[in-house]
Amino acid sequence: MHTFYNIVSGPLAWIAFILFFGGSVYRIARMLVLVAQKEKFIFTYMSWRYSLRSILHWAIPFATVNWRRQPVLTVVTFAFHICLVAAPLFLLSHVILWDEAFAISWWTLPDAVADIMTVIVILGALYFLVRRLTQPEVKFVTSPSDFVILAIVAAPFVTGFLAYHQWFNYPLMMGLHVLTGDIMLAAIPFTRLSHMLFSPFTRAYMGSEFGKVRHARDW
Repeated sequence: MHTFYNIVSGPLAWIAFILFFGGSVYRIARMLVLVAQKEKFIFTYMSWRYSLRSILHWAIPFATVNWRRQPVLTVVTFAFHICLVAAPLFLLSHVILWDEAFAISWWTLPDAVADIMTVIVILGALYFLVRRLTQPEVKFVTSPSDFVILAIVAAPFVTGFLAYHQWFNYPLMMGLHVLTGDIMLAAIPFTRLSHMLFSPFTRAYMGSEFGKVRHARDW
């Protein structure tokens, strides 16, 4: 079990980080190159003002018509994504690892708060799963890969929660937590999880087109 943990927290973790950062830079650079080659006119009306206006409105709960139309989905979506990012980024044990490896550290969340945020992510994943299985308009556009991606996102939080509370086999849960975290990190640039990379560009494009060209709001 120690060998398994050393592998997933050592070479596999480095591979995951390289794939995440390298893949992210590649995907963004490729997107910009393709735009320059095929739709260069887009750059002519891109606007910082309208881009930031759109990003800001869509980043605030209930600030847009679509958010207001689906209040439950809005609350779950924002809670899920905030906790998804904040819990691992500000978890004390994770920050300690960064401090030990690179001598850098930052503010951390109390363990109890991080534990609650982990539960929120798990419950949010269950909500999205049920939604994909039960709502006809969502089920229609759902493919098997969507369930795989949902599992990839939920797995590090489920295993981390089990490891933190030392339920079942702690060494196994800890190893699986690191392994699933590696998988999630490596998958981000190459799956639909890449929306975390592209969503600011999408909103900037939509905001600029609606604001500068159509003289309308995109929310």
